[in-house]
Amino acid sequence: MNIEPIQNGVVIDHIEAGRAMQLYKLLNLGSLDASVALIKNVPSKKMGKKDIIKIDADIDLDFDVIGFVDPSATVVIIRNGELVEKRSIALPEKLTNVIFCKNPRCITSVEQEIDHIFKLSDPDKKEYRCIYCETKYSN
Repeated sequence: MNIEPIQNGVVIDHIEAGRAMQLYKLLNLGSLDASVALIKNVPSKKMGKKDIIKIDADIDLDFDVIGFVDPSATVVIIRNGELVEKRSIALPEKLTNVIFCKNPRCITSVEQEIDHIFKLSDPDKKEYRCIYCETKYSN
């Protein structure tokens, strides 16, 4: 399998195997007018298997979304065919409009204009709670 190197864009690497499609959807990469390569189950010495997403466009990414899906992922910025920045990602403390409260009695279910905001409540379990009603969301 040959995937051409990108000249200007972003590579999201070290994604846990099987999680790239979730990232693709949450980052809304399908709406881009650019080449996007999603490579699943790539052999990795460090991880066994991993997923990779290559985006052939210089775009702004929501690092909170990436950290929510896989905090061990790395983001590489490429310009003129050269690596210019490599970023480690962490589990975000707060998520806004990434996940949605499932509690039918939550204010966010009644008021459509209110942002869905979740705070990290247990980093070890990757558990978030709605700031309005404390409903738990586990990734």
